[in-house]
Amino acid sequence: MDVVIYHNPACGTSRNTLALIRHLGIEPHVVEYLKTPPSRALIAQLAARTGEPLRALMREKGTPWAELGLDDPTLSDDRLLDAIEAHPGLLNRPLVVSPRGVRLCRPSEAVLDLLPDEGLKPFVKEDGEVVVDAAGRRVR
Repeated sequence: MDVVIYHNPACGTSRNTLALIRHLGIEPHVVEYLKTPPSRALIAQLAARTGEPLRALMREKGTPWAELGLDDPTLSDDRLLDAIEAHPGLLNRPLVVSPRGVRLCRPSEAVLDLLPDEGLKPFVKEDGEVVVDAAGRRVR
């Protein structure tokens, strides 16, 4: 299965998502989007594929969100894309692409909706939270 993760290794949610993908035996294509930002066209395409508005893929915390006035709901997607292009950290993470779709994986276990259902093994996040129990069942 081809999987792409737009990843920030400094983010615990992103690290847990990557670990879950690898835990299922899938080696994803990892794009450290702060080092190699996706094009504005790709960002727009990914947002469309999530079925969510572009704004739903943006991060406020730890970004210049407020300084740039991005809380204005009348801003166009072009304006939001301009901001993401200038400040890639405004793109929230991790964003995962698989044959099953595209999704912002917050919380990290949301990635399981994009991966094969079979072969789940016990998995615990960095913080000790159980995601897949000893019987291979998702814990919700």
